[in-house]
Amino acid sequence: MTLTFSARIDGRRILCEIGTDHALTAPVFCFSLMAAPAVVSGGVMVRRVAGYAEVALPDLAAGTPHELVLEHADPSYFPRNRAWLPLGAYLRVGRECLPLPSGADLGLREAEERPAPKLDSGRLPLVPQPTDWRASGGAVGFAALAPVAGLEGVADLAARQGLAPLGEPGGLPLAVTEDAALGPEGYRLTIAVAGLSVVVGGQAGLHHAGITLLTLRETCGGRLPCGVIEDQPRFGWRGQHLDCARHFFGVDFILRLLDLMALLKLNRFHWHLSDDEAFRLEVESQPLLCQRTAFRGEGELVPGVFGGGIRAGGSYSKADVARVLARAKALHIEVLPEIEVPAHSHGMVKAIPGLRDPGDNGEEASVQGYIDNIVNPGVPATWEVLRPLTEEVAALFPFGMIHLGADEAPHGAWDGSPAVTALKAREGLVTSDDMQGWMLSRLAAGLVARGIRVAAWEEAAKGVQGGIGNGALLFSWTGQGPGVEAARRGHEVVMCPAQNAYFDLAHSDDPDDWGAAWAGFVPLEKTVEWDPVPKGAEDIAPRIAGVQACFWGEFTTEDAQAEGMIAPRILGIATKAWEPAGKTDGQVLRALAGIYAPLFDRIGWKRHRGA
Repeated sequence: MTLTFSARIDGRRILCEIGTDHALTAPVFCFSLMAAPAVVSGGVMVRRVAGYAEVALPDLAAGTPHELVLEHADPSYFPRNRAWLPLGAYLRVGRECLPLPSGADLGLREAEERPAPKLDSGRLPLVPQPTDWRASGGAVGFAALAPVAGLEGVADLAARQGLAPLGEPGGLPLAVTEDAALGPEGYRLTIAVAGLSVVVGGQAGLHHAGITLLTLRETCGGRLPCGVIEDQPRFGWRGQHLDCARHFFGVDFILRLLDLMALLKLNRFHWHLSDDEAFRLEVESQPLLCQRTAFRGEGELVPGVFGGGIRAGGSYSKADVARVLARAKALHIEVLPEIEVPAHSHGMVKAIPGLRDPGDNGEEASVQGYIDNIVNPGVPATWEVLRPLTEEVAALFPFGMIHLGADEAPHGAWDGSPAVTALKAREGLVTSDDMQGWMLSRLAAGLVARGIRVAAWEEAAKGVQGGIGNGALLFSWTGQGPGVEAARRGHEVVMCPAQNAYFDLAHSDDPDDWGAAWAGFVPLEKTVEWDPVPKGAEDIAPRIAGVQACFWGEFTTEDAQAEGMIAPRILGIATKAWEPAGKTDGQVLRALAGIYAPLFDRIGWKRHRGA
């Protein structure tokens, strides 16, 4: 049997055409959009879960295409590019599921290489730029170093990425000395005809110096410019987030991402392990949680939302976690696990009985369209599950920190719950924000008592009692304003404003591009056209822990699709996280991206070429 499927954008509407060379009786069209769909014509909606839908079609005759017209149920959503077309589409005919060819060319299309300006001769072809570079003239031929203790991680990275060996017998010697005044990640690298030497503040500083030498070898054609590099990071937190709940990324992809991060001196991997769609980590305290939600699709607890199709997913074992941690340690990267509560918990609520108040008659819906995606702090089961679960997950990661989520609680959350109404009365709480803040504070206090620091998204600071408290590290994502406010209230903050640092957003407004658009578009230049310490808020500088990029997986159906969304924009986030304020603007970054393009190609990492 041959099936055909195409889809295109027509204003707010999505025009779909389905064809078959065999007659089909009572087919049901199953698919997902970014948010809840609605049928305009050509079928009848029979089921909808968030962005997933099932539409009953009339009998399909062989050779006669059928047209179905869709739109988003929420009029504020309208399709912007190919990523907004139906994903994971298939037909259910009786008990048989028939996959449909993709209605869109998934992922980034090959585009003409955008010309890059020439890099200023006073700069090194290096991202991030060093704190200071004093050229002395001349160059040194450099193929490899004589083996240096402490650079094994860099040497192994080069080997994995198919680059020439960093260390070889007979290579250039590197004299290493220490000076704690440089800071644990700082280094001073001298490149001279007489030889190479480096002064480091610690092992991380030596590692970063090795990354600099490796990169300059690749970008300078094997001849290092002579001079002195003084270098240390502006921020201690230089992060990359990866959403593995909406799309299950294989461990091999994660390991490759860690290598890419290390090449750019990023040092925090934020591992988003759970969300509405799945709980990916195999845990002993709640083994059924992962077993029941790791896969989604036909007949699963969670249907094929966000391109899940007939079946998609997977889970991470403790052995998988150990592989990731080993690679991260070798690259001087810490791993932050995230378990989302109290909202973004649809899968958890479905998998574990008792996390909702049976008397709750509320009708609150999440921004993604779920009507039951929040656990209830007024019922005992919530605490019986979350306390041991968060403690177990935190204990797997030596970083000693766990991210508790806390973003996007539905408007009016728990308003229909008698259990929460009674709890509010007992604790002197009024709003949903008060309730969430109380819940997070209580959960965080138990973790802190065990020596575990907590982190959360910006919403965790809300609530009449001060929100999560407990020294939580907060991530400001809707913009920088909430981060400024949280910092002024005493919180340490990581800046990750979507307008500059969300790599799931499309690069441009071109309908042939790919990605979300809720916070605008993020061309390469926007990743550096901001400051983590905003003008007028210089008083918060001591409380800005750093910078992080985020990649959310709603549009991702294959691991490789993320590569061109991340690169080359990851260059900009590395720049903002490491360099002194204002050192690199958009034009300079564009020039550096041109220089790094062959390196991305050499290591086999796909990149966006046209925007």
